[in-house]
Amino acid sequence: QVEVVESGGGLVQAGGSLRLSCTVSGLTFDDHAMGWFRQAPGKEREGISTISWSGGSTYYADVVEGRFTISRDNAKRELYLQMNNLKPEDTAVYYCAADPVLGPSLRPDDYRSWGQGTQVTVSS
Repeated sequence: QVEVVESGGGLVQAGGSLRLSCTVSGLTFDDHAMGWFRQAPGKEREGISTISWSGGSTYYADVVEGRFTISRDNAKRELYLQMNNLKPEDTAVYYCAADPVLGPSLRPDDYRSWGQGTQVTVSS
């Protein structure tokens, strides 16, 4: 059984930074691409970043490009999302997703395993 656990959310002022972490068990971590998603109240879940199994390829949604950085440590089985210059519109529950059907993807439907999410709130 795959278990995905996020951590690192919290309350931060606009312009500040947070680093999210995600640990995965129950699958061969370095065989799989991973992704970060978020869902704000009343909105659909959106893909914000994804990374290949090796970490050599990364992709970002336009709304976070240049501010967020995805990375992974396969030895530790951990995925990270460094978020800088946060804006109030970044407020959402952030989810880590594992085990995509194919490679890196920003489509929620492509992922088979999800964490419970961690709340990120950015005050103005």
